Amino acid sequence: MVSRVIPVDQFDLVIFGATGDLSRRKILPALFRRMRSGQMPEGSRIIGAARSKMDTAGFRDLIRRSMAEFEPTASDTPELLETFLNALEYIAIDAMGDAGWKPLKKMMRKDRVQAFYLSVGPNLFGEIAHRLHTNGIATPHSRIVVEKPLGHDLASAKALNAQLSESFAEHQIYRIDHYLGKETVQNLMAIRFANALFEPLWNSQHIDHVQITVAESIGVAGRGGYYDQSGALRDMVQNHMMQLLCLTAMEPPAKFNADFVRDEKLKVIRALDPLEIQNTVRGQYRAGGDEASYVEHAENPDSTTESFVALKVNISNWRWAGTPFYLRTGKRLRARLSEIAVVFKDPPHSIFPEMANRKGNALIIRLQPDEGIRMRMTIKEPGPGGMRLTEVPLDMSFAEALGPDVEATDAYERLIMDVIRGDQTLFMRGDEVEEAWGWIDPIIAAWDADSSKPAPYDAGGSGPEDSLALLHRDGRRWREIDA
Repeated sequence: MVSRVIPVDQFDLVIFGATGDLSRRKILPALFRRMRSGQMPEGSRIIGAARSKMDTAGFRDLIRRSMAEFEPTASDTPELLETFLNALEYIAIDAMGDAGWKPLKKMMRKDRVQAFYLSVGPNLFGEIAHRLHTNGIATPHSRIVVEKPLGHDLASAKALNAQLSESFAEHQIYRIDHYLGKETVQNLMAIRFANALFEPLWNSQHIDHVQITVAESIGVAGRGGYYDQSGALRDMVQNHMMQLLCLTAMEPPAKFNADFVRDEKLKVIRALDPLEIQNTVRGQYRAGGDEASYVEHAENPDSTTESFVALKVNISNWRWAGTPFYLRTGKRLRARLSEIAVVFKDPPHSIFPEMANRKGNALIIRLQPDEGIRMRMTIKEPGPGGMRLTEVPLDMSFAEALGPDVEATDAYERLIMDVIRGDQTLFMRGDEVEEAWGWIDPIIAAWDADSSKPAPYDAGGSGPEDSLALLHRDGRRWREIDA
């Protein structure tokens, strides 16, 4: 089985910050893979823009070396790699000055799809958007892509949205969250809305609780200075985990298009109960193995920034009243794991005494590693000797179920092509970002007012003990963090 390639129109894609890590590690390899799949039309151009003083030949040589490091399979098709490199051009540009903007305007083709990817710090988003507009480079049909962080709090998110909206209309702005480009995240919508099996059960009458886990085995080495200004709540919960929560909890949209889907996600955020501090846990990892402690990387021995957070979230609407959502994310945990676990209620009456100790049915949607879907079921244990029950998984790994001929698609591949197609379904809208910050800000304020420090936890474990108690007091327990 071979994946179907949806063609796109010929385009000019300008990558600001093209010599940076994100561009070389993710964006450009993703574009090469789309060319290899036949989805990058001949004549399309990728224009690198950065402060570095180099010419197009130097940029192509830089990306050749980057591809050897980050996309080593490119060397298997040397002719295609040369074709890709020949599609690259470069212009040195000063994001805060006048240099480079007039030459960039001359390079752009008005009869092609135009997209501008801002792979730069958020402090430059508004300035670059303004200069694209005032220099007459962007058109009413151009698209602009911005990466997180989309603000540091509600006030800064509003200010950023206001800056972008001065130069671009909302339908031109693509706020990217690479989690939404993962196949399993998109399959969550397919599971819910393309099958008659689950949607009738997708409510508080049948679901006991939902767990959303994004665990990382790495620490903050090399990013301590940045991370200490952010923390797990801002870095992961406000964007990635909020999006997973919304897709799990939202009502069926009338149509599968950008505004209908994002309208339903927005309703979920607005239905979230304000969090009480006793329903939050924050932690900070100790030294362990070869990894120094969080505070050593942060270079602040008194840092109260959290590297772990767990929340109990309630949604006040008809579908979810009484069904809690438990969220947790952290650094230096036992394994790298991202999953959504939908745990169903037990049958109203059990005829099997053994049922008292079983875990119950659960739908496990695995985002990483090994994307796939698993259903935990109870069956009779094979063999004589009476009705003995056991639990078994109905397991569907995408790689196994769809066969070796289906090429795994990186999230950036899907999302960049969606930008070229003009499809905003998997991108965040401005009001969505602001509502998420409006819910997060009071939690941060409560923590700042609290004199206690984050609970310490051992590197390589499951997080602080307080996070276990968050579920234990409700008679529940976290799923094991085990890749």
